[in-house]
Amino acid sequence: MDIIFNPIGEISSPFQSIEDMPIQFAGAKGIQGKVIIFPEFAEGLKDLDGFSHIILLYHFHRVKESNLTVIPFLDLKPRGIFATRAPKRPNPIGLSVVRLIDRKNNILNIENVDILDGTPLLDIKPYVPDFDHIKESQIGWLKNVIQGTGKKKSDDRFK
Repeated sequence: MDIIFNPIGEISSPFQSIEDMPIQFAGAKGIQGKVIIFPEFAEGLKDLDGFSHIILLYHFHRVKESNLTVIPFLDLKPRGIFATRAPKRPNPIGLSVVRLIDRKNNILNIENVDILDGTPLLDIKPYVPDFDHIKESQIGWLKNVIQGTGKKKSDDRFK
């Protein structure tokens, strides 16, 4: 079965290369970018203005291969890909929560961007704390390494 996604837009950011990008949006505080929605999808932005944050789903377009085990940025030990947020996935789909600054026609000005410039956008969903925030949760192996995530930068291991 083939599953085909067509981008609805493109993400613009200050990051031209994978190296030195924030590894999560927690490390991208204050970094601004844009989401340019293709004109044929602009009508779908109706009513988005009232949300402070949005979820961007996008294609890791520079990832050339997938691995089922990776050494993530926050660890030195190999981990199963599905226990990480590493981009070398069987389906290279990324997810980021960003602050929506404003909308001007088909352009969304956003903040807290941890995404490579030119990344194809697959979908947008509104961030809703009552739906998207789980107070009682566990974070597995990350509980021992989560400190300092905001200061970590990416390198070339996931090209």
